[in-house]
Formats: sequence, C-alpha cells, structure tokens
Amino acid sequence: MSETPPNTLQYRVDGPEEAPVLVLGPSLGTTWHMWDRQVPELSGQLRVLRFDLPGHGGAPARPAPSVGELSDRLLALLDDLGVQRFGYAGCAYAGAIGIDLALRHPHRVASLALIASSPRFGTADEFRQRGVVVRTNGLDPIARSSPERWFTPGFAAAQPAITEWAVQMVRTTDPGCYIAACEALANFDARGALGRIGVPTLVLVGSEDKVTGPAEARTLVAGIPDARLAVVPGASHLAPVEQPAAVTDLLVRHFATPWGGSVDSTGQHRLVPPGAAPAVIPPPATAPVAAIAPAAQQSGGFRPGDRYDVGLKVRREVLGDAHVDRVLADADEFAEDFQRFVTRYSWGEVWDRPGLDRRMRSTIALTALVAGGHTEEIATHTRAALRNGLTPREIKEVLLQTAVYCGVPAANRAFRVAQRIIQEETTPQ
Repeated sequence: MSETPPNTLQYRVDGPEEAPVLVLGPSLGTTWHMWDRQVPELSGQLRVLRFDLPGHGGAPARPAPSVGELSDRLLALLDDLGVQRFGYAGCAYAGAIGIDLALRHPHRVASLALIASSPRFGTADEFRQRGVVVRTNGLDPIARSSPERWFTPGFAAAQPAITEWAVQMVRTTDPGCYIAACEALANFDARGALGRIGVPTLVLVGSEDKVTGPAEARTLVAGIPDARLAVVPGASHLAPVEQPAAVTDLLVRHFATPWGGSVDSTGQHRLVPPGAAPAVIPPPATAPVAAIAPAAQQSGGFRPGDRYDVGLKVRREVLGDAHVDRVLADADEFAEDFQRFVTRYSWGEVWDRPGLDRRMRSTIALTALVAGGHTEEIATHTRAALRNGLTPREIKEVLLQTAVYCGVPAANRAFRVAQRIIQEETTPQ
C-alpha cells in the first residue's frame, strides 16, 4: 500500500505506471475493498487509484464537513502524485464527489461513472437524524442494518462472510467522520447544476436498490447531457460487490477510451512518487471552472434578501426542512411578514453570528424557553439541540440546571417534552 501524504487521503494504487489513471471512490461506511473484484481486470489497462473516506478502514480521522472539501483533498492527493487528468468512478457518497469534481474542475475529469448515486441523497432531515442516532448510540445500529440496505435478501443469506464483512466495515468507522459525512450529504444538492457536467457519464444502478435506486439514476441521466443508464439486474446498493462481473464489464467498456494525464518526455502517463514535484498542466482557457448552483429554495412567496437567504439556510440546518417547510406553508398573508422577520433577524442575524457555536446557542435557547414557560417550543429546540451536537446526557444537564434557576414545575414540563423528542430522534429506524 502506498504511503499517505500529509493532509490528503489514505490510498492504494494498482496497475501499470504508464497507463491512464482511474480513481475509484467508496460508499459511506465502506472502504476501498468494496472495489476488490473490479481491480484485477481494470488494472490490466489502467492505473487504478482507490481511496478511503476519512476515518474509514483505518484512515486518519480528519472529518470532512462538506463534499467539496473531500473533493479538494482528493485533488491535493492527485496533485502530489502528478495526476492532472483522470477517469473517476464513485459509489453513492463518492458519486457526489464525482459530481462535484465534474462541476468545479471539468478540465481534470476525463470520464465519469456514477454508481448508486443521486444529485440529492434523500433529505437533509434524514441525514441529520442519522447523525443524531450515531452520536447517541454509536455506529452499531447502523452497522447491523447495513446488509439490508446494501444487498438483496438472497445475496445476504447466501454470502454470510460478505455480510459480516459489511457489518464490521461500518462498526470500525470513526463515528465523528461518519457524522461529518452525514452532514455533508445533508447539504449536498446538485439538481440545478447537472446540465453543466460536460464529460461522458455512465450512470449505473442496481435494479433492487432501495437507497438510491433507478428513479434517482434516471434523474441523473435526464440532467447530464452526455449520460447513459445501465441497470444491473439482481443488485442492490453495493452493486460492485453483489454483481462484480456485470459492473466490471460496464466500467471496462465505459473507460475504454484513453485520456490525457501527467505525461513524461516519452509521452507516457505516469504517477509521480510522493514528494516529487508534479508536472503542472494548466486547464484549457476554454474550460472554465463551474461552481455548484444551490437548489432553489421554496420560500412561501416571500421576496428574499441577503439576510433572509442566510437565515433560511441556517433555519433549515438547525430546525430541519420538514419543520421549516410546514411553518412557511402555513404562513398566509396575515403571518408571512412575521415569518420573514423571524427568518431574517433571528436566524439570519443572531444565529449566524460567529461569537458562539450552535451547540452553545441551543443550550441558551433551551434555557430561555424553560425560563419563559414556552413549553410549546421545547420540542422544536430539543430536535435542534440534537442536530447541533448536544447529546441526550448534555440536554438532561441543561434541564437540570434550569430546574435550579427557573423552577421545578417549568423544568418538569420541559423534561416530559424533551424525553419524548429524544426517544423519537435517537431510536434507530
């Protein structure tokens, strides 16, 4: 295994040094070993580079809070290795990385394969709640349920060794890195930008995938100008593991056309050893770097301004899309100015100030609500506190403190509400 350069990613390289480089990215909770069955054939013609997500497979536990940051770390690794142009195949979370790379660095990506991927993975609420579950219970509940999300029932029953391998992969992942990845996926939304992906793209999905299935795959194909769809029969989310021969054949055919990379004096592609100065090939002047356009927010007919936009983003991140959508949908002509006021000044001004982190602001909010007797808001802000990183134990301590200074009856009411919300939010689905 190759050594990991500082501040980059744990990686492995297989295949001829002179061959074009193909990067393979893993799904959340897995390691580069999910590609083991593809590497022998792919590495016959390509220089295959696999990487691990932070905190996965023994990789350094340096959480990446956004898909873009992880893309930047991968590019830093490729820069260190002298790779300027490469093919890229990513599964699920790594598919998001591939989309981000193709949008922000189109001159670097020669060809793209998106496996079990989507321009928007579920909802932000779902991923933030998963982060709450992991923070409260650790990764064991997620690990035990992984086989049913990743494999068809028949495969899981017939392959107990692979099923146990999947459970152990998740169980040994760093929880902080997993939670950061959930937050990154909660914020990822490329639906409005797919038309700017200008590279040949294979969209590959298992026919039985219930996580990011054929419907999400067709959204990618409809949005990316040069994309084609491949549905693998009898496969679920981890199609490269469940149907390795079919996936390998599709990847070999898609990446059959060679592309440019770091080229030495003989015209051969190469990887520069770690520590050596990589060759620098500037991007073509006609290939501007595109940025991801944020998805249009539904704002209940309000006319957004700068602070309103910031406030709406913060409000959604803290309280959840479902809550905010419900509140805004209920805001008729009588209430809409008040909701606009709250979004702009409470969420866009105060909650967005840098002086306190969100954990502290949630602590203060819960205390103030108990002190003011605003029991009807305790549920919303208990959920917010869990999203902002407070554990159930810490919320209990906050409420105990309020019992001393705000009165036992007020704290008693708050405890009843908070207990119900914590049970709802931290029970694995």
